[in-house]
Amino acid sequence: MVLSKRWQFLWMFVPKLVYDDSFEKISQLWMMVPKLLYDYQNIEYRRFSRFVDRSLFMNEAPVIETLNFKLGKICGSKDLQMWIRAADKGCVRELIIEINTCSRNKTPVTLPRSLYTCCRMLVTLKLRNAVLVDDTCPISFPSLKKLSLESMKYPDDEFINRLLSGCPVLEDLVVEQCRDDNVAILSIRMPSLKCLFLHKSDNIVKKDAHGFVIDAPSLECLDIVDYSHGFRIVEKKMCKIAKANVDISYPHTEQLLGSLTSAKRLFLCLPTSKDAYPVGSVFNTLVYLKLCICETEWLNLLICVLRDSPNLQALKLNQYHPLRTREPRPCWNEPSSVPECILHSLETFKWVNYEGKKKRN
Repeated sequence: MVLSKRWQFLWMFVPKLVYDDSFEKISQLWMMVPKLLYDYQNIEYRRFSRFVDRSLFMNEAPVIETLNFKLGKICGSKDLQMWIRAADKGCVRELIIEINTCSRNKTPVTLPRSLYTCCRMLVTLKLRNAVLVDDTCPISFPSLKKLSLESMKYPDDEFINRLLSGCPVLEDLVVEQCRDDNVAILSIRMPSLKCLFLHKSDNIVKKDAHGFVIDAPSLECLDIVDYSHGFRIVEKKMCKIAKANVDISYPHTEQLLGSLTSAKRLFLCLPTSKDAYPVGSVFNTLVYLKLCICETEWLNLLICVLRDSPNLQALKLNQYHPLRTREPRPCWNEPSSVPECILHSLETFKWVNYEGKKKRN
């Protein structure tokens, strides 16, 4: 703008906008008097809000490809409501709203109801660390293909079912559940879904029955990290699965793994080999296996999968989680027969951070 008048208004046509008010720039002020810090944040936020209002509403790009808000918990729902309406006016394709988790303000940020109906042109929606409120109006995202929900809170199970039902062409779904998210049973019934990432941490405590239900027959990629005690139900076998990562710290994986026999690439970290998957299951298309050796029964699990994977070509062993020091490490017991894949198809074997001991005479 200084060098050429021709550049003076070019900023108004920028198709990618990132507004960062996460207060990382004042991290050194946390030791200040709380009231002084709060006043400072309020002044800074008002400046930030005015800047967003002016720059966003003056934007004249025919399509805003990305609109990203990185906000502190001091932000207001009314501001978000105005910005979301502006996003709808600008035909935003990707909307990202991230709330900074380091803020000392304990009041959660509630997203406005207009989010459910305004942004009909959205292709990608990513939400993090906020609250979604119930609304009687229909939830409609007719063009949405990618949805990410990280550490979000919902009114109840039924609401998240309505939310997913309002995404008829959704292909990629990321759900990271947090403590007290008000969801006991997460039901994912989506015929269009191709990629699913589901993460449930071990600090999720539910008094009643809890778990997840998956009905996604078109799924091609599955990534599950589940450290809870909940149930896992797969209603239909996923015959199109090509890649699956399964990291589960508690048993009852039989139905889940039994529906993944079509996978070509597989990562496993399971607590036990007993009933890991149904007897008689064969992983005919599996060519790449990666196994975590942090659990005490990993060796038995390895032998089982090798036995049932006749076309395996590559095997990798690695420790991805801390060892349980009080539990004994497994000892090698030579199997009665050599798995078929070792004799005919296995080409690559890699063991990362091998901790064997030299044999003494």
